Amino acid sequence: MKDRIDVSSNSKISMPIANLIMVIALVASTVFGYSSLTNRITALETNDTLMESDLLKKAEQTPKNLEIFMLLEELFKQTDKQQLSIDQNIHTQIKLDHLEEQLSKALRDIEKLKDKVRENGNSYSSNNVSQ
Repeated sequence: MKDRIDVSSNSKISMPIANLIMVIALVASTVFGYSSLTNRITALETNDTLMESDLLKKAEQTPKNLEIFMLLEELFKQTDKQQLSIDQNIHTQIKLDHLEEQLSKALRDIEKLKDKVRENGNSYSSNNVSQ
C-alpha cells in the first residue's frame, strides 16, 4: 500500500523552482502556439472568403468588360459599313465592265460603218464636198 498516492486539500507537493518555471513556460507556449495557429487559420479562411467574393464580383460585367463590349460593337458596325462599301464597289465595277464592253462593241460597230462608207466609194464624200 505504500505505492498509493493520497491527494487531498492538505497534500503538499515539493518541486524545484526550475521545473515549475519550465512547466509554466511549456503550458504558456502551448497556449500561445494554439492561439496563433487558430488566428492564422481564421485569417486565411477570411482571406479565402473575401477572394472568392471578389472573384464572383469580377466575373460579372465590370466597366472594363462593358468598355470592351462597346469597342467590339463599334468594330462590328465599322465592319458592316466597310462590307457595304465593298459591295457597292463590286457593283460599280460590274457596271464599269458592262459599259466597257458596250463601248468596245460601239467602237467596233463605228469602224464597220466607216469601212462600209469607204467601200461605197468616195463619191458620197465628194458629192458632199461639191454641193
